[in-house]
Amino acid sequence: MEALGRFWTRVSATVPDLSTTVLLATAAAAAVLVLSPVFWRSARHAVTIAHEGAHGVVALAAGRRLSGIRLHSDTSGLTVSAGKPTGLGMVLTCAAGYTGPGLFGLGAAALLAAGHAIGLLWALLVLLALLLVQIRNWYGLWSILVTGAVVFAATWWLPPEGQAVFAAVATWFLLLAAPKTVLELQAKRRRRGGAPDSDADQLARLTPFPALFWVGVFLLVDVGALVLGARWLLT
Repeated sequence: MEALGRFWTRVSATVPDLSTTVLLATAAAAAVLVLSPVFWRSARHAVTIAHEGAHGVVALAAGRRLSGIRLHSDTSGLTVSAGKPTGLGMVLTCAAGYTGPGLFGLGAAALLAAGHAIGLLWALLVLLALLLVQIRNWYGLWSILVTGAVVFAATWWLPPEGQAVFAAVATWFLLLAAPKTVLELQAKRRRRGGAPDSDADQLARLTPFPALFWVGVFLLVDVGALVLGARWLLT
């Protein structure tokens, strides 16, 4: 019980706010990960984890039964859930993927702005652990374990100020990466004249609205999360 109390004290501890200069530096570091083709190829796997995790969370919240999640080496993924093939629950589940990383980033920005950088990193570890039990392929297992190991290393070995910097980079990364993945989706749809298996095209079949409308919704949510998250972090 005493050990649990010490652990909770450590997790819930607040750290001093990062200076604006440091926050801008972490934003620049995240921008390099997002904009550099070399770094993006690897870093995008983290966005796929958030994307598929968002599908899973909303599917469960909508009363659907989660059957499993797969993550692939080409940064694609697949979340399978059982339930009604139409209706609001299915629409929300489909819409969650491309809006999930941005909204996760917005939630992370709120925690970071409140001084809970350490708690944010432990929350990420818990979410990764919950996601791990739903993984159904070896590459997905490897991807989750590597990501979890990186986050755990930051929580275990970095000092509180270092954890805050790491959390800030992760937060900016999600906020910046989310709209980029939507732009990539639309570019892919344009090249192929549509992408039947994409979330936007699935939503077009489930609703009266075309796929381009849903791409616009994804982008609006993600850009809104970026603007609001940046405001929380920098003020």
